[in-house]
Amino acid sequence: MANQRIGLIDVGSNTIRLVIFEIDQNQTITELQNIKTPARLVQYLEKDGSMSKRGISVLVTALESFTEIAERYHIETMIPVATAAIRQSKNAKAILKTVKEKTGIKLRILTEEEEAFYGNYAVRHTMDLKNGVTIDIGGGSTELTLFKDKQVVDSHSFPFGVVSLKRQFFDGKDHNDKKAIEKARKWVKEQFTSLKWLPDVKVALIGIGGSARNLADIHQRQHDYPIAGIHGYMMTGDELEETFDLIADTSFQQLSKLDGLSEDRKDIIIPAGLVFLELFDFMDSTDFAISSRGLREGLVIDYINRTDNQPYELYDIKRQTVERMSKRYNIRTIGAYQRILLSDRLLNLLKDKEIVDIDEEHLILVHYAASLYNLGSYIEDDSKSQHTFYIISNSNLHGFNHYDRVRLALLASYKNRSLFNQYIHNVEGWFSDEEADLLLSLGSVIKFAEALNDSHVNMVKDIQLSKNKNKDSEDKYELTVTYNGEVIAEKYRANKHKNHFERVLGDTVHITFKSETGK
Repeated sequence: MANQRIGLIDVGSNTIRLVIFEIDQNQTITELQNIKTPARLVQYLEKDGSMSKRGISVLVTALESFTEIAERYHIETMIPVATAAIRQSKNAKAILKTVKEKTGIKLRILTEEEEAFYGNYAVRHTMDLKNGVTIDIGGGSTELTLFKDKQVVDSHSFPFGVVSLKRQFFDGKDHNDKKAIEKARKWVKEQFTSLKWLPDVKVALIGIGGSARNLADIHQRQHDYPIAGIHGYMMTGDELEETFDLIADTSFQQLSKLDGLSEDRKDIIIPAGLVFLELFDFMDSTDFAISSRGLREGLVIDYINRTDNQPYELYDIKRQTVERMSKRYNIRTIGAYQRILLSDRLLNLLKDKEIVDIDEEHLILVHYAASLYNLGSYIEDDSKSQHTFYIISNSNLHGFNHYDRVRLALLASYKNRSLFNQYIHNVEGWFSDEEADLLLSLGSVIKFAEALNDSHVNMVKDIQLSKNKNKDSEDKYELTVTYNGEVIAEKYRANKHKNHFERVLGDTVHITFKSETGK
């Protein structure tokens, strides 16, 4: 089945954007193109609430250009939507009519509730947080949605955004005017007090949209962040305030040199930042999480779920991500399944002997890593470990925060202790010594499980571990591997790599291969 292309036009208050998505047969969504123009349509709203002719002209010009681009990409499905700037215009119907006549595009104006829903829908389907408040701050509106156990509980749309806040408090003033910031923060806090469900809710605050991404980008650059990507990035309240203070202490001219800050947003990043800060404090939030998936992705995921039997689930995101990644890199299902079974068996044996203590979270992590083990061989077999670690740790994996991504990468790429230490050195300070030792042991188990299935035809039927009763042997343990078939490859590979299993045992082991038939 050929890949499907979906075009999404998002007419926002701050930017107008065309995003082209490609959906493959595994329902993996890939962004092919993302084109935007900082139209700032909200600034064309006149005193009577109507959008000026100039504003409508800016909109039509952008859409005419996007229509031509979409045609060249052979878009099959187009989803054109508009938000606050058009929604708040008194002449909204006339705008829609002009757009249809000039461009052929039938714009759909999202209600406040719909705008809040779709952004939150993307977060709930691509992040593993069960509870949280999403905030999507645009040019002319700010959407808040509270969800608990992945279900929406409350939502609200405020009729202010970064552009309108700039006009209200910073017009004719420096971007970082202290009195304007203080006044804006006080006003924003007053708006939040209108929501009875918001104070002291004590859940993660999840930022959606370009302003949240920019703040996270700036923070990452300031701290030489070792991996790529924004989705699933977590900041503390202190880190959020530190980043805001850095921007507020930087002159407007110098903002252009601030790594991570988009040139299009340097005049509105202060209004956005103060909203995040006030909301974080008002909620008594636990973390500031960043989602690079928002309104546009929510609309696309919703479209796919409605037209293709709900392939995107709410409660099993990590498993779905691993399955899609496995298919994308052509990992053989039968080999991955056997790696999981053998890793499970080895870990149970180690647990029975009280050598390794592994909880449910780490066991599931082993399953995911065994599924994706050495996926980097898709690029080059000789350096598959390096490619595996880089791909997994630097990919925006739905359901995995950045800490989880690196843990998964360390296990799925495990080759030897030297490379493991090299990889973990890049994220120095992320893991305690105990966690690092456990990850090293789990990677060693997966490596040895792969050795026991070297031919990938599933000949190993059982494994037993016992203390060696042979008094003449120097080995403390005996590993008995029961098999069915010819295991010449497994015998060679298991004995070659048994040092990895011995490291976990803390002692030597002798491996005996025993035929299931007794021959």
